[in-house]
Amino acid sequence: MDGATREQVVLTDVPSLGGLYARAAAGAAAGAAGRTLTRRLPGRPGRRSGAEPVLPAVEHVVEGVAVDAPAHEAFCRTVGASLREGARGTEAFSGYLHALAFPVAMSVLTRGDFPLPVLGMVHLANEVEHRGAVTVGEDLTVTAHAERLRPHRAGAQVDLVVRLAREDGELVWTGRSTYLAKGARVPGPVDDGPRREFVPPAPTGRWRLPARTGRDYAAVSGDWNPIHLSGPSARALGMKGAIAHGMYCASRALAEVGVPAGTGFRWTVEFAAPVLLPGTVAVAVGDAGRGPQWRRSDYAGWDPRRGRPHFTGAVERLGP
Repeated sequence: MDGATREQVVLTDVPSLGGLYARAAAGAAAGAAGRTLTRRLPGRPGRRSGAEPVLPAVEHVVEGVAVDAPAHEAFCRTVGASLREGARGTEAFSGYLHALAFPVAMSVLTRGDFPLPVLGMVHLANEVEHRGAVTVGEDLTVTAHAERLRPHRAGAQVDLVVRLAREDGELVWTGRSTYLAKGARVPGPVDDGPRREFVPPAPTGRWRLPARTGRDYAAVSGDWNPIHLSGPSARALGMKGAIAHGMYCASRALAEVGVPAGTGFRWTVEFAAPVLLPGTVAVAVGDAGRGPQWRRSDYAGWDPRRGRPHFTGAVERLGP
C-alpha cells in the first residue's frame, strides 16, 4: 500500500470481462487517449496544479468470491500446473488466483474517471506475494486499486494492486501488475531503471505454442482481450499479430518451478518482447522446487532464433 486514503466501492459480484472490454472500447472511441493529465485546484477555476496526474481515489471490493474447483482444474490443465494437496485440501495455484481477481482489477481500469486508455495497454511486470495456502472451495474477498501513475519512455505506466483475503480478514495473496499505455503523456521525469543485457541461459525446455494458445487461455482465465485472440483482432489494435497472454507464460513457468505445497512464496516476472502466435519459446527454469529445502528458482523465456527475451522472473520462498 502507498498510504493513500481511498473510498471503497463494493461490487455485488465479479464483473464480466466481456462487458468491461466493451466499456473500454467505448472509452477509446470517445478519444480519451493521448491527453496530458491534469487536475484543477479547488476553488480556482481555470487554474491548473502543475499538471498533477490523477488516479481515482477508490478501491473496488467483491466479497464471497469462490475458488471454484472445476474452473481451477481447467486453468491448471491449460498451463500445465499439477494439483497440489496441502494439509486442508487442494491448494489453489497462484496463477489461477491472479485470473480470479483480474476482472475486479479491470473494473478499476475501465472506470469513467480512469485517465489512461485501456485497450492496447502493454503488460510490463508482475510481483506477487502468495502468503498463505488458499484451499480450493474457499470464499475470498477481492480488493483492487490503481496507484503510481508515472511517465515511461514510451508513454505512461501505472500499477494495479490486488489483495485477496479470507472471510476472517487474513491477507493471503497480494499482486502488483504494471501496465504501459503507449503514447499517453504524463508530466514528470522518466525513471524506468537501467536496461539490462539479456544473455540466454542454457535451456531446460521448449514451448511450441499453437495459434489457439490465446483463445485457450482466455477460455480458462476470462481474459478475452482482442490482442490475444486472432491476427485480425490484434492488428486492429496496433499489434503485428496475436500474442500470448503474459500471464499464460508466467503461470506456465511457475508451474514448471513446482513450489512445494504449504509454502509461502514471492513470484516476479518482467515482460519484454511479446510471443507471437503461433510461436516457439526457449525456456530455462533453474533449481526447480521439488523438495522441502527449496529456496529460489529463476526462470526465463526467449526467442530461440534471435535470442530476444520474452520474459524473465524468479520465485523465492517467503520466511524461513
